[in-house]
Amino acid sequence: MGFLRIRTTVDERPGRLASLAAALAEKGGNILGLSVHPDADGTVDEFVAEIPAAPEAVREALEAVGGRRVQVVPACAHELTDEPTRALLLASRLRTAPWRLPELLKELLRADDARWVYGSDMSDLPDPTLLTLPVAARRAIRLRRGDLPFTLTEAARAAAFVRLAQPPAEEVDPAERSVKLADGTETEIRPLTSVYREAVRDLHDRCSPESRRFRYFTAMPALPERVFDRLCDRGRGHSVVAGRDGQVVALASLMFTPDPGIAEMAFLVEDRWQGRGLGAALARMLVAEARDLGFAEVRATLLSDNVRMRRLLVSLGATLGYTDDPGVVEARLAIGVMATASPS
Repeated sequence: MGFLRIRTTVDERPGRLASLAAALAEKGGNILGLSVHPDADGTVDEFVAEIPAAPEAVREALEAVGGRRVQVVPACAHELTDEPTRALLLASRLRTAPWRLPELLKELLRADDARWVYGSDMSDLPDPTLLTLPVAARRAIRLRRGDLPFTLTEAARAAAFVRLAQPPAEEVDPAERSVKLADGTETEIRPLTSVYREAVRDLHDRCSPESRRFRYFTAMPALPERVFDRLCDRGRGHSVVAGRDGQVVALASLMFTPDPGIAEMAFLVEDRWQGRGLGAALARMLVAEARDLGFAEVRATLLSDNVRMRRLLVSLGATLGYTDDPGVVEARLAIGVMATASPS
């Protein structure tokens, strides 16, 4: 009986994990470790199991219950350590020896290789066995792992790990943030609270029916009280308002979802403030917030004719895909790969 590390992608439907566990049990497997990774086209379930069956038999059993891209590789007993504890110990080592960042990243992700890359070599390659992590403007670390492709969750973990080796960022009180647009105009950013109820109501009144339709998929003339209260609930998400001259000119929300590691963002920007870079600035803020909260991916659902928002999200590094509704597009942005967007 040997140790195996098993990965399989499954559709995000109730009961899938139970089916996989039952299939492993039928092969005499004893599951010793489990982790769940949200990824580009489903959820990646990873098991470390002690199992007598051959890898090919394990793969066939999981495929029979809906597993896709099943990968089975040998594992060692030392891989059974508690993952959060292992990450904390590696973080402690990094704080005392930040120059060992590539070596410790390699250990964190159990990669085959980790090396510095510079300049033009930093560009992402269309190879899931390679992961490039920016460390500075023209410097990055590239990891390679041939047996198991990197997931979005692992990329988020690695990006957070890299930040430990960097100089601490200047602490900014969220209540005192401001955004300077390309034309020199400044707007103040504040967390959304009930204090802004009337100001947000006025924002909706000033927005065109098309802007409201792009935000809510209907030309909602006013924001229902229950929706406003939900946006203010910090247990459900983080929302901010942008203000200028005593008016709220934009509302941006990062909402938590039932999917592990995934948050969803949405915006409403007053018509006369659109196309000035405010939306891009708010999007970067929300993605940074998602990163700090430990999310692996941010998604946005938008109408297919919302050309401005599509361009903005693509400029940030998002990928677009159609949904079951031909008029609706889903944008997916992996934390850590956000591009530097020019104001639009």
